[in-house]
Amino acid sequence: MFNSRISSIIRKEFLQLFRDPRTLALAVVIPIVQLFLLGYAATSDVRNISMAVWDQSRSPQSRQLLDAFRAADYFTIDYFVGSAEEYQKLIESGDARVALVIPADYDIRLSEGKAKVLMVLDGSDATIGATALSTARLVGQSFATDILSEQATLSGRAAPSAPLEVRTQVWYNPDLNSAYFMIPGVIGMILSFITTILTATAIVRERERGTIEQLIVTPIRSWELVLGKLLPYVILAFVETFEIIIVGRYWFGVPVRGSLLLIFFTSGLFLMSSLGIGLFASTIANTQQEAMMTVMMYNLPSIFLSGFFFPIQAMPKVLQWVSYAIPLRYYLVVIRSLLLKGVGIEAIQREVWALAIFGIVIMTAAALRFRKRLD
Repeated sequence: MFNSRISSIIRKEFLQLFRDPRTLALAVVIPIVQLFLLGYAATSDVRNISMAVWDQSRSPQSRQLLDAFRAADYFTIDYFVGSAEEYQKLIESGDARVALVIPADYDIRLSEGKAKVLMVLDGSDATIGATALSTARLVGQSFATDILSEQATLSGRAAPSAPLEVRTQVWYNPDLNSAYFMIPGVIGMILSFITTILTATAIVRERERGTIEQLIVTPIRSWELVLGKLLPYVILAFVETFEIIIVGRYWFGVPVRGSLLLIFFTSGLFLMSSLGIGLFASTIANTQQEAMMTVMMYNLPSIFLSGFFFPIQAMPKVLQWVSYAIPLRYYLVVIRSLLLKGVGIEAIQREVWALAIFGIVIMTAAALRFRKRLD
């Protein structure tokens, strides 16, 4: 009798599960998505770090040094610049992660055994910065060893010291403190999670309780209903953003070098996308459980592919292209640049435009669909 009761309950639960194919599909798909994301995106083995080169020597010896960096398979020389201002702008915008400065007398100094080059590193991403720092030193040591071997072969005796020294400067985060990298990212994660989850579940909760119909029959317009439902979560998100900045600054020592006005302006642009996704999920889901799982289908790829945990440069090319469709990717670049680098809007204008376009498109589509659902 006991077993038959249990089997009846099991049968009932399976029937309920199969009667809701949307929830069943989400339950099956989410583990697969997690598997592929963790399998391919969860890696800190960074390669193809974008490098800018200021070669003032332009000699065969300097080209030989550049070949050594290319052969290391950790750097890609994407930019040749002619001044410190040029590579500074590239690093501020995130187009280049490192800059190699070769002095004009490099070839002469190398023959004298006293050559020095400068490697400037972007420390705002601690993982990439640490990889670039260690690799640059290894490349320099390996290249110096090769030069020593050549000199010993030609002269018949070993040189007294290494002929090349790679001097390094780490900008924005000299100690490569991981908190400097993670805490700005936490702002993006919280803004994304809170707004999408709370927006989706709050509207669905109204539908489950039957109170949404009561709102519809009132004189309130549909856009007023949408605005009234969303504004509390916008205010909550801004309050939590301010809290994280204060705690990060005074507890973890994370600098706030950029304009607070610009930080809140760009956060508002990002919120348009997150709120729009939450609103859109509310039009798909019929229950709060469905709303949560639908939003999770967005939040999981968003967290893993945005560069929050793992460098985008370490991911396969396919996932790097997919990440361009995730608003959080652009916001993390913006918030880290504003907090750590103190840049102006000109250095992040591409990301700001991307956030604005995403926000307008997603919010408009979600609002139109929500209005149609109400009608």
